[in-house]
Amino acid sequence: MPEVEIELARRLEAGEEVVLATVVRTDGAPPSAPGAKALLARESALAGTLGCSEFDSAAQADAAGLLDAGEPALRTYRHDLGSIEVYLEPHRAQPTLLVVADTPVGRALARSAGETGFRVRTAAGLDDLPADLGDDLYVVHTNHDAPDLPDVLARLLERRLPPRYLGLMGSRRHTGHHLDALAARGLAGLVAVRRGGPGGWLDPPRSS
Repeated sequence: MPEVEIELARRLEAGEEVVLATVVRTDGAPPSAPGAKALLARESALAGTLGCSEFDSAAQADAAGLLDAGEPALRTYRHDLGSIEVYLEPHRAQPTLLVVADTPVGRALARSAGETGFRVRTAAGLDDLPADLGDDLYVVHTNHDAPDLPDVLARLLERRLPPRYLGLMGSRRHTGHHLDALAARGLAGLVAVRRGGPGGWLDPPRSS
């Protein structure tokens, strides 16, 4: 099913987590066949089918648990006409690192982060923040003097899921006033200074 593979590649490139379900064996005469595929998010189907709504619903019910566990599994789903054995392969979201500001530090960080398992995105500032950042997001802003820095931080903190980590390069003397700017926007409750960090680090609270 080419559309499933195409959608899988697109979702992974966008940093999304998905489960690929593939029928590997049938017993009896179920409305399915080996090789049937479905692509699932945590709460909805994305592409393909395992042959009928009963099989698709059964796989969907398993998707969230498989993504949490991060391990593939075999499941047997039953129908009045027979059963299918399905290989469920979770693809957990590759974490995204957004490096903001075109600085020497930013360029070096972007180069090295890709070697440590991050999907790297870059932005010069507010006007070109990427849309495809995914849910597992880490951010480092590398220019504490950028005029649009408060707007960038606010935009990122107001996401449906804020970044797991938001770092601002610079000494506390150069970064403290940005917390004041966020507080003036009503975002004070979202951030806290991590005093053990190498600079003024903002840590948005995130549940796992």
